[in-house]
Amino acid sequence: MAHYHITFAYINLSTRSSPHNQVVDMAQSVPPGDIATQPGTKIVFNAPYDDKHTYHIKVTNSSARRIGWAFKTTNMKRLGVDPAAGVLDPKENALIAVSCDAFAYGQEDTNNDRVTIEWTNTPDREWFQGDGMVRRKNLPIEYNP
Repeated sequence: MAHYHITFAYINLSTRSSPHNQVVDMAQSVPPGDIATQPGTKIVFNAPYDDKHTYHIKVTNSSARRIGWAFKTTNMKRLGVDPAAGVLDPKENALIAVSCDAFAYGQEDTNNDRVTIEWTNTPDREWFQGDGMVRRKNLPIEYNP
């Protein structure tokens, strides 16, 4: 399985003048609304860890605006996310697979393992451009022996 590292790139559009910049400026001036994740606070994987595990997360855009989202992980060797990024319209949801590759439980540091979802308002025409606000939600990973 491929592992993805997503980075948001921002370009300042304030020096350009075009009709759709007004749309970008308007969307970027409003903080991103809330999202809901199921599970809401953490992801739990259960032993044995000699084979790959997959856990599904439901992400719902609870806001009234379209959002772009991306997942990051603290341990790209062990944790994978598919799909790693996407767009959700208001009240829309997506099912995300978080996978944990086989590893030697108790012999590797797992204390800081987590996945983080980042999201921002996404206008219809331009993605992740401008000085828009990005929100984050951390989901720690818990490994049961």
